[in-house]
Formats: sequence, C-alpha cells, structure tokens
Amino acid sequence: MNTETMIDFTSANENTKLVREISRLVRRARLDYEGFRRVCSQVRKEAQLRRPPRSRRLPRILPEASLKRFFEAVQGSGNLQHEIMLKLLFLTAVRVSELTHIRVEDVDLGACKIFIELGKGSKDRYILYPESFRLILKAHLAANSENRFLFESRQRNKFSARRVQQIVSEYAAIAELPEHVHPHLLRHQMLTWLTAQGLPDAQIQLISGHSSKKSLEVYQHLSLAAVEPGYQRAVKQLDI
Repeated sequence: MNTETMIDFTSANENTKLVREISRLVRRARLDYEGFRRVCSQVRKEAQLRRPPRSRRLPRILPEASLKRFFEAVQGSGNLQHEIMLKLLFLTAVRVSELTHIRVEDVDLGACKIFIELGKGSKDRYILYPESFRLILKAHLAANSENRFLFESRQRNKFSARRVQQIVSEYAAIAELPEHVHPHLLRHQMLTWLTAQGLPDAQIQLISGHSSKKSLEVYQHLSLAAVEPGYQRAVKQLDI
C-alpha cells in the first residue's frame, strides 16, 4: 500500500467516525430534518465555512474557418428563410427559445432592434441587429405579409426550438464540420466576438440579456442606445 492510498484510507476512516458521532448527537437531540438543517447552517457560520467558487468552463467556439463554412452551406442551400433566421440568431446572440417567439410587430426596422417578450427569467428586453440587416428583414416581412411570427414553417406555425436545433445540425453536417454545432454555440460565438472587439462587460451583458446582481449598479445606468454604436461597429467587421 503506497502513501497516497494510506492517506485516503485514513481520511475515509476518520470521516466514518465523524458521521457516526454526528448521527449519535442528532438522535440524542431528537432533531427532525428541518432542525438538523438549521443546526448545519449554524455550524457552517460558527466554523466560518464558505462554499468554494464554482469553476466556469469557457464555452467552446468555432474556428473562423468553420464558422465561414457553416454559413456558406446555409447560403448554398437556397433556403432564404433559413439563411435569414440563422444569421439573425448569430448576429443578435439571441437565445433560440427567444428567437422562435419573435412576432412580426416586435421588429423595429427604424431603430434596428427587436422586442423580446418574456425572455429568460420572464424579463422583457430589446436586442440589436446590424444596420446592414434592415433591408433583409424588411424584404422578408414584405414577402411573408401574413406571418404572425417572424419565422414560420410551411404549416404557418412558428418554429420550435428543437426544429431550429435540427436545422443548425443539418447545415453543420452539409459543411462537414468536425465540431458539434448548436444554436447556443452561435450565441457564445457572437458574444465572444463582441468581447474581442472591445465592448465592455456591461454592454455585453445588456446585449446578451444576462442578469448579474453583482454589477446591477453599473448596468442600470446603461441604455441600449448607449450600446448600439459599439455593437454596430463590431458587426461591420464580420465576414459571413
């Protein structure tokens, strides 16, 4: 038995003794579940125990060449609605569940923004889209004047989040990408791009719709109008 194994064994043995001793005290005090939970909370405070910070894994993103191949596959399909939908998904960094619920009247062509009703956390917000995308959306709306939702299937129903995921996977397969491509990856991709272009965290948070109690005092002083110039400059650098 090596030293490391002996240490693990000793630690496990000590933990077993500790569990038995705590169990004996709980039974003696006749604590029920809620009583024991309150005692544990007080013990953590008394011992000044703190939960260690959660490690956050950085989201994986596509290499620039793979992203370009993906959108080349989309453009080559000849399905104009798919192209507009997936480019909007990427360029706005909107969540796929929010994208599928966008109604025609939510699109503001003049201000290059879209109203998101009851997004994550049941919060309303606006998202920005590139000025260069205004005419594309205008033409899409004109060609689908009977739509209730911005994007609808042939059965005149809004797309489900699952269907958009399938569409993304299909084009990734056509492009023969080795990476696993999904809608949320495109969101990470755009937010990473905006960060690389120098947009500060407060502006990224407003664009993405993330909530942050820590930085609430900073974020409440921002408006979408203040963020828009930086966003528009950043998206002009994209080549998709």
